[in-house]
Amino acid sequence: MFGVGLMEISVIVVVAILVFGPDRIPDLARQAGQIARQVRRMANNARDELRAELGPEYADLELRDLDPREIVRRHIAEALDEEDEPVPARRGLRPLDEGEVPPYDADAT
Repeated sequence: MFGVGLMEISVIVVVAILVFGPDRIPDLARQAGQIARQVRRMANNARDELRAELGPEYADLELRDLDPREIVRRHIAEALDEEDEPVPARRGLRPLDEGEVPPYDADAT
């Protein structure tokens, strides 16, 4: 979670005890929990309001679906899942036969 390991968390706890003292730590933890609950409640309200505004066809909308990285990832996965369709040949061109040498124009290069 956020790239924070056990060692970093323990250092943060020790520094918090040294800076705030053991008496104020429970109050600070309670305040942090209340703030986290308020932020979660606000995010849920925003999601529900967005769903209501967009209508019933977006009832299963998740905010995660609006992340551009997720959109690109989903489209790439869909493209990989599709069967390979043959590329249409351009007019006047044909695929080379097995062992055929491609044409070479010395004046053009």
